[in-house]
Order: sequence, then C-alpha cells, then structure tokens
Amino acid sequence: MRSRGSSNRLSNSGGSPFRSRISALLLAMFATMATVYVAGRMWQEAESRVYLIKELDGRTGQGHSSVSVSETLKIVSCKEQLKKLSAIQMDLAAAKQEGYVSKEDSGNDGTRSKKRLLGVIGIITTFGRKKNRDAIRKAWMQSGAALRKLEEEKGIVVRFVIGRSANRGDSLDREINDEHSQTNDFIILDDVEAPEERSKKIKFFFVRAVESWDAEFYVKVNDDVYVNIDALGAKLSAHLDTPRIYMGCMKSGEVFSDPTHKWHEHDWWKFGDGKSYFRHASGEIFAISRALAQFISINKSLLQVYAHDDVSAGSWFIGLDVQHVHEGKFCCNTWSTGSVCAAV
Repeated sequence: MRSRGSSNRLSNSGGSPFRSRISALLLAMFATMATVYVAGRMWQEAESRVYLIKELDGRTGQGHSSVSVSETLKIVSCKEQLKKLSAIQMDLAAAKQEGYVSKEDSGNDGTRSKKRLLGVIGIITTFGRKKNRDAIRKAWMQSGAALRKLEEEKGIVVRFVIGRSANRGDSLDREINDEHSQTNDFIILDDVEAPEERSKKIKFFFVRAVESWDAEFYVKVNDDVYVNIDALGAKLSAHLDTPRIYMGCMKSGEVFSDPTHKWHEHDWWKFGDGKSYFRHASGEIFAISRALAQFISINKSLLQVYAHDDVSAGSWFIGLDVQHVHEGKFCCNTWSTGSVCAAV
C-alpha cells in the first residue's frame, strides 16, 4: 500500500513541469501570432493613409499648388521682416533729417562725402534736345572744371536727367552715352524715356538723387528754363531751418475730363465736382527738402502719378506735415531783380 501511494505521487509530480512547458509554448505562439496580426493591420492602415493622401492630392491639386505649413511660416516671417525693414528705413530717414548722417555715406563718384551739399538740381531733358543742353551749359550750368568748382565752392550739383530709349541700345541711347562720356553731367535712369512717363521720371530722379548725394535740398528744373544759381542758393539757404519744405511758384488749374483734350486727366474724378487741382508748385522749377526726397525714395512704389508731373509731385505731400512755400522768385514767367529763374 505504501509503495503504490508513493508511486502515484511520483507520477503526478513528474507530469506538472511538462504541462507548464506546453502552456508557455502555446502562450508564446499566441503572442507571436497576435503581434504579427497587429503589425499587419497597422501596415495596412498606413498603406491606406498613403493611398488616400495621394488620391486627395491628385484631386485637389495640393501636390502642386497648395502652400505647406512650413512655406506659410516662411511667408509670414518675410512679411514681418519687411515691416521691420520699413520701420528702420523711416527711423533712418528721421535720424538723417535731425543731422545724424553716417560718415560712410558716399557721393555719386564713389568718394566719401565730407560735407552736406546745399542742393542737387536735376534738369529734366529728353532726346533731341542737345541744343538746349548746350545753351544751358554755356548760360548757367557750366561744364568740366567749372561744374566741379560749382559743386566744391557753392555746394550745388547740377545734372541733366534722362531715361532710356524703348529700343535699348539704339541710336538715341548711343547719342546720350557719347554726350555723357564727353560732359559727365547726366543722370541716366533705367526707365523708358517717353512723354507719358514724365511723372514717373520726376519721381525716380528724386530717388536716384537722394541715394547718390546727401544734400539739404533737391530741385527739379525744366530744360527750357534759365536759372540764377546765386539767387537760388540764397533762397535755399534762407530755409535751412525748415525741415520739411516744398517751395515753388504755387498754383492750381483746371482738371480736364474730356479724353480728347491734350491735358486729359485719367483720374479726373478724384478731384471732385469742382474739377480743380489742389495747390502745387509749377513744374518749371521747384525745390523740396531732404526729408521729403527721402520720403519719396522710401515710398516710391506706393506714390500715385497723374497726367502732369507737377501735380504728381504735389500729391505726394498731401496729408503730410509739410511747409508749402509760395515763392514769387520761382515764377519764371516774370523776371525781376533777384528772380531765381526765367522761361526761355
């Protein structure tokens, strides 16, 4: 009896480890199968998502035309940088107006300017007007060494202003290049020289002038006007303490809405029922201070132009804190002692 019970206990104790190993093996097989199943499902779902995204891109054009999140952030960052740059430019213009000018500012010939000029005069000319230019050189502008002496002694720079031919490099451009090589007294703009582009030409003259020379005033003159340099210098010097000045022979005039009229104004409706231009300086000659020239340079892409260059210039200062000075000596149709100009 004792040996049978002992034999049964041995039999029972020997089978338990065997069953445990079988259970562990089955559990491992089950876990492996479950892992494979879950991984397979996840792979199928990933493939499905890729397929759906491709289909969506193909149908909506996102793959080619839509802006990604990273690109959108770059655009926003660029806009913020442009705002900061504009603010810095305005601060710089204000600082220069107060007299804080960098010692590194350079002149038009590449040399460092040591002293601020009194004025830069731009004589607006065009193709086929060489006789006028030669007459001006002989009468009041000077040329060669005399022109440089005018800059050094009186602080006044004088240059003819012209654009480029619509057919770049043609005989018109070559004639101006040849003349400039002999006289070295031109500002040659990159814009097309054409009567209908005259207002833009005036704007870009001020932009080029203020970027090239540091002066108290910038003066626009037509090429059929005689200028008394000494009288002009005296008038400019008398207003050195006025930071924002727009000076000339102030006038107004009728706005013509008839498209067949020679002086038709495309934007006539902006000037109200009275059809009269606001007060502005005559286009024969007018002067603006450094701060206004800098304003034009900074905001050149935003400034509207009209049919007349003098009206366009006057419009740029509407709404600004600017001293409009009517100076009778700038009225070129009448000549008297001390007159700045005379129409010829």
